[in-house]
Order: sequence, then C-alpha cells, then structure tokens
Amino acid sequence: MKTSASRILTTHVGSLPRTQAVVDVVFAREAGEKIDAAQADAVIADAIGAIVRRQNDIGIDIVSDGELSKVSYATYIKDRLSGLGGESDREPAQDMLEFPGTLRRRQASGTRSVVKPPRCIGEIRVKNLEPLQTDLRNFQAAIDASPPVEAFMNSASPGVIALFQPNDYYPGHEAYLDALAEAMRVEYEGIVAAGFLLQIDSPDIGMGRHTIFRHQSDQEYLKLANLHVEVLNHALRNIPADRVRLHVCWGNYEGPHHLDAPMDMVLPVALKARAQALLFESANPRHAHEWTVFRDAKLPDDKVLVPGVIDSTTNFIEHPLLIAERIGRFVGIVGMERVIAGTDCGFATFAGYGAVDADVAFAKLGALVEGARIASQRLVA
Repeated sequence: MKTSASRILTTHVGSLPRTQAVVDVVFAREAGEKIDAAQADAVIADAIGAIVRRQNDIGIDIVSDGELSKVSYATYIKDRLSGLGGESDREPAQDMLEFPGTLRRRQASGTRSVVKPPRCIGEIRVKNLEPLQTDLRNFQAAIDASPPVEAFMNSASPGVIALFQPNDYYPGHEAYLDALAEAMRVEYEGIVAAGFLLQIDSPDIGMGRHTIFRHQSDQEYLKLANLHVEVLNHALRNIPADRVRLHVCWGNYEGPHHLDAPMDMVLPVALKARAQALLFESANPRHAHEWTVFRDAKLPDDKVLVPGVIDSTTNFIEHPLLIAERIGRFVGIVGMERVIAGTDCGFATFAGYGAVDADVAFAKLGALVEGARIASQRLVA
C-alpha cells in the first residue's frame, strides 16, 4: 500500500456515477433481458476506461473502476455465488422509521434503488468467476492506458452481504457468515493476485447497529459486530494486511442518523480487522466531530487512516480550505505518511440512484485534490 511522507495522497470509497448507457446495461442484465452481450461488454469496458482516465485527470492518486459493472456494492454477488434467489424487502433503517416524513421524501425523490435483493435459499458456493475476471481485465486495461499512483477494487464483506440478503437456509447467522466468507475468499484473493489493493466494504459494522442489529442491546451488537470481523479475518487469512483497505460507514443516505453507533464504539471493532487502511466517515454533520476519538485512541503504529473529508450525500461542494483543515486534524494524530484523504462513502452505491449530481460529485473530488494540495503545502512548509 503506497503512502507518502511528502504530500497527502487522495482516494475515494469506490463507486462513482455511471453514465446512462452503463445504467441501461446493468439493469438489462439485472432483469435478465436479451441484449447484445458483446455490445454490452464494450459499453462497460469503455466506461471503466473513461472513469479511470477522469480520476487521473482530476488528480485522484488511488483510483477504482467506479464499480460500474455492479448494480450495487452489496447485491452484485448474486451473479457470482450460488444459493441466492427470490426477493427480499429491506426494512428502512430505524432512524428513518422514527422520522416517517423524511422517509417519504426520500422515497419520492428517487434517490434509493428500487431493486430488491435476493435471499439465501440454498448452499452458498462460488458459482461463476467470469464476472470477477471481466472486472479485473477491464480495470487492468484502463490502468494500462491511464496509470495512477495505485488502484483498488471493492468487494463486499460477508457481513454486508448478510445484511442485504437475509438467510432462509442456514441454521443460524454465524453459519451463514462462515459460508459467505469462504465463498468470498476466492474473490478477495483474486483481486490481490491481480495486483490491486482489496477494499472490503463493511458498513454492517456501523450501519448494522440501526438496521439488522436494531433490536439488540449494545452488548449484543458489539458481540455480533466482532463476530463479523472475526469471520472476515478468516476469509482474509492468506492476504497481507498491507494489501487491504476496510471501509466502514453508517449508511450512505441523507437522513437523521441520530441512532448511529458512535465512533468510540465502532472503532475498537474495526481496528481488529486484518486491514492496514481504515476508511470512515468524518465529513458529514453526524460524525465530523469524531476525529477526537482517533486522537484519544491507541492506534496500531502502522494503521493508515483514510478519513472522509467530503460528504457523499450533499450537493454542497466543500471548500478546499475546509478540506485541508480536516486533513490536518488527522495528520496531527498519526503523521502525513499515515493519512490519505478520502470520501465519506461512494457516490453511486446503487446504479442509477444517488443524492449527488454526477457533475457535482466530480467537482467535489476536484475540491478534495485541491484541499490535499493545500494541506500538503502547509505541512511541509
């Protein structure tokens, strides 16, 4: 994992706005429509080349493929694993239920995907590696054409897969997690073997508190969250920690978030993960103050912090000076070499949906780069 002692590197969480052509392909595939496979493949491959080039042009150092081929960051696995089928109705997060007017406005705005995830109805096993291999080939071709400082690819944690795809087959939650972890291990190892950093998306650790663990006590939630990390670590057992980034969040939506588990509860759990870098929310109004948790925590000496210094749910473009200020707080805790400037979450976690306009999203990434430049100048002066 590349870091720098001379300037602040920049990255983001992974998903980026898709063009309408990409959205059309993704949803046609999701619906099982008959389409020209070669033409659809070309649309996705060309879009990945363009998105990598655009990240480079903006100045993002550590880039992704934008997750363009996936309908969402947590449900794409139904095409790769067996045992998933049917549909499930996801109950809204508890904070939204407590403010039904906000929930109605969000549903009416069209910023939430209407795609229903499947359920676990059979044995979880690897079904098809070709979607992963295609993603790897497309990403490598894009990087060869527009080389970045480094590149990462996202993959869902066993816990977030379980969060979105309820279990109707295994005798209990732990057995379901174990099966998911062993199946996903193939994808995790494949991404690293291809030369990319592996980013594990694990919002279940944070968001799980007010979703699947909403009825548990804090003690029960912590026990389950630690179980999720333990199972994840077993799936990562063959991968060096310095090739892994872990993303935790409380849900990428504009809502009350007043029931979010506090960072001082989430951080000790997240730090147990076999991942050198930790990506987390630190820009939005609910979590911006929690930089002090990192200041007061005993962090591992090699842990790399990737704080979100721009919000992924608002069309405000953060001022670069504010971004520089946010970066400086974390540099003051662990030093420049162990801080990479990032985003709170992805800008398009579901294909075709998102609160932030595509052009604004890229402008925000430009502000991120400028803020990192200002912070770097201040720190080396």
